Amino acid sequence: MFLSQIILLWIPTVIVFTASAAEFQTHSCGPSTTRQENTAYFLNVIKVLESLASDMNVNPEKFLTRSVGTGQQDMAYGLYLCRKDLTPNDCRNCLINARKDIKKSCPLSKAAVAWSDHCMLRYANYLISSKMESEPYVPECNKINITENISEQRRFWDDTKRLMGRLSSKCSEDENKYAFDNVTYNDTTTIYGYVQCTPDLTHDSCLQCLQVSIDRLEKNCYGRQGARVLAASCNVRFEIYEILPPTALVPSFDTPGKKNTSKIVSAAIVSVFGFLLLIAGIYYLWVMKKRHHHNTSRGLIDETDESDMITEQSIQFDLGVIEAATNSFSIHHKIGEGGFGGVYKGVLPNGQEIAVKRLSKSSGQGALEFKNEVVLLAKLQHRNLVRLLGFCLQAEEKILIYEYVPNHSLDFFLFDPTKQVQLDWSKRYKIIGGIARGMLYLHEDSRLRIIHRDLKASNILLDEDMNPKIADFGMARIVFGNQTQAMTNRIVGTFGYMSPEYAMHGHFSVKSDVFSFGVLVLEIISGKKNTGIFQSGYTDLLCHAWSKWKNGEPIDILDPNVVDYISKIEVLRCINIALLCVQEDVELRPSMASVVLMLNSNSVVLPLPQNPPFVSQYRVRHDMPMPESDTSSGMIWPAETSLITVVHPR
Repeated sequence: MFLSQIILLWIPTVIVFTASAAEFQTHSCGPSTTRQENTAYFLNVIKVLESLASDMNVNPEKFLTRSVGTGQQDMAYGLYLCRKDLTPNDCRNCLINARKDIKKSCPLSKAAVAWSDHCMLRYANYLISSKMESEPYVPECNKINITENISEQRRFWDDTKRLMGRLSSKCSEDENKYAFDNVTYNDTTTIYGYVQCTPDLTHDSCLQCLQVSIDRLEKNCYGRQGARVLAASCNVRFEIYEILPPTALVPSFDTPGKKNTSKIVSAAIVSVFGFLLLIAGIYYLWVMKKRHHHNTSRGLIDETDESDMITEQSIQFDLGVIEAATNSFSIHHKIGEGGFGGVYKGVLPNGQEIAVKRLSKSSGQGALEFKNEVVLLAKLQHRNLVRLLGFCLQAEEKILIYEYVPNHSLDFFLFDPTKQVQLDWSKRYKIIGGIARGMLYLHEDSRLRIIHRDLKASNILLDEDMNPKIADFGMARIVFGNQTQAMTNRIVGTFGYMSPEYAMHGHFSVKSDVFSFGVLVLEIISGKKNTGIFQSGYTDLLCHAWSKWKNGEPIDILDPNVVDYISKIEVLRCINIALLCVQEDVELRPSMASVVLMLNSNSVVLPLPQNPPFVSQYRVRHDMPMPESDTSSGMIWPAETSLITVVHPR
């Protein structure tokens, strides 16, 4: 009886103590829509937010993801992250307040995030779990300068940056993606630091997010005695006072002369909590099982990762539906021609717009292999990839159904003199960053390791907000989990984008994609195709760019149609990164993870290209016939027949 009274008295004391600290609160609203709140998507948003903040779903690990919806257009994704020292009650209260803030401040936003001292609550209309996103972000500076002395400010910031860098490394290695510590600055001042990532991030992704955020601390709050940067996937903070309650993370109950009693009480508390958690866990599983059965009967998917629910049956379309959607593959619905067949725009009975790729009937791939590979590809979900919605395999037809992306492909704007002006520098820079993130996902962050092999301007589609989406995986290769290279005697791809080792010897790897990315970045910057006549006299964009770089005139390759305000530093960094990507030596090319880091962090010192890019006459063999009408079209030697080959999930 006495012991139970101690337990009951102790529990609310902790809750009251930790719940009293919440003060700071802010939010970021994504693009708004004119659609009403009672549409399917916004109703699903409400369900997601309610689910995340409900009593049963507050996770002891302080992190949870949810998704609700039945189709691509109405899927809502959400997640929350609470500070690691919080009790479940504090976490729940914080989430409830965050939900109110989002509802009030972002009523018609397609995506939004709310932050406070204690938690982050977020939703979006695309899959957000297991993805590093350093934007949106909010910087918040302490109003007081550390000192008016410039040299002291520099010293203070150097000490702070070393502390935050050490915490970043520790956090990225930690299973819970969380770290805090302090450093003594002088006799009277201690600097306290705190960093946290969402636990679903990989080591490299967490480290990258934290480094970008620490750079933003300096950019926005240099000289202040405290600051924080809150981002979608991580947060960082430093102050000259203790950020966390000193007893919140490592509570101590020992008092002089009562060590044995304290240990008995502590052990009893742990035992009682363990039993209560076991009972709660059993109850939670029972309730969730009932809820899952109920939701399934209503056709509602409510899963942490709905891609695990994708099966052959769930994404197979009837041929009659596809024919009706495209008016029997009418020429008026045709919007493109890929390496393996025509592409048509269609509209499903529910009004959803789709892109239909009708594969050539000469494909020799078996039906079972085709279906298995499509199911694997359908599980690839990233905001910078065109999503595969399903397939049709019927009456000798092999058809792929993709989400429809309305703003054409990148080359539609990039190489048209009248449309180039629509791509100002900010849009081009955003497109470069989006493509880099999409390629990083394919190479390292997806459950499959994919080498695209045909990255080019015509395979980059632009959505309504001019965000890039990588398309056309008809020439892609899925490789072993840790494998990064392979060899083939069937060379596929596009002249001008192929790496020298691939074009000459059939060796392809993730670094082959990096080479193609470098060529594409130079095209985006210059507004020129990779082959043509340039001012330098070269007929190859790579050689032209290298010549300007060597002569100290790299900015001269910038498209003259970019007449808006530009960041010269950004342009020069992008040119430098592109030239690093197209180096002849495979080992010298950076990985896509390094490319993303270099694009996002101005503090990362870029190496200089070690040797000139491989010149065009060596990149393509003379005995390979160049197409007369369009040098950017995909070529295959000999014919590649399968959608994807060598399928090995990671």
